[in-house]
Amino acid sequence: MRPAIRRAVVVIPARDEAATLDACLASVEAAGTIVDVPTDIVLVLDACTDDSATIAVRHPAVRTVAVAFGNVGRSRAHGVETALAGSPHDPQSVWLAFTDADGTVPRGWLAEHLRAARHADAYTGAVVPVLDDLDAERRRVWEDRHPPGATLGHVHGANLGMRASAYLRAGGFPPLATAEDVRLAARLRDAGVLMLSSEHEPVVTSARLRGRAPEGYAGYLEALAADRERGHGSVTFGVPSTYT
Repeated sequence: MRPAIRRAVVVIPARDEAATLDACLASVEAAGTIVDVPTDIVLVLDACTDDSATIAVRHPAVRTVAVAFGNVGRSRAHGVETALAGSPHDPQSVWLAFTDADGTVPRGWLAEHLRAARHADAYTGAVVPVLDDLDAERRRVWEDRHPPGATLGHVHGANLGMRASAYLRAGGFPPLATAEDVRLAARLRDAGVLMLSSEHEPVVTSARLRGRAPEGYAGYLEALAADRERGHGSVTFGVPSTYT
């Protein structure tokens, strides 16, 4: 029997995401209302030059910190450090959930994380683009290649969670500009942390084709149609990251 979760923390890095930030924060706040543990939200504004800080003020329950890293791995790690500093809770009883500022989470998203915490110490969840925002060809390719179960085991910083004890045991996020989420998942596996994966309650993310991170989710979407034109039977899945 794993220790019960007594506190949940959601960490959201953002870099110039004013267009989507309000909806993102509102969705995370709503997800926190249906779980039975206190939930803290930490927003890390990283080198933002837009109106993200002004938008964050509309959400007084969200703890906002501003940094100038220009690096998603450092931003995620800083959010965790901020959340855990001075915490009276045993790290085994704190659940860290991560999402991205260019998407929204469903109402049952955090509850799904906490259900996983009953059986495991880390969790990877599904991420889907706003399909209506994709052109017809990319949408066809995406739907063809994402039957039920297709995303199980994929690692997305936009839908990742773990006990704080597992995070600390694995050494946290590396200071990488991309693939920091995949690297942390590898560290968790190397540390012997039990991970569960689910496609329930997927995060819906931007369908933009030009993103912040090299080899990010935007790059993956951009390559879909080109891959079909080349006649490939599959697409190499890009590494999602906050700055997608």
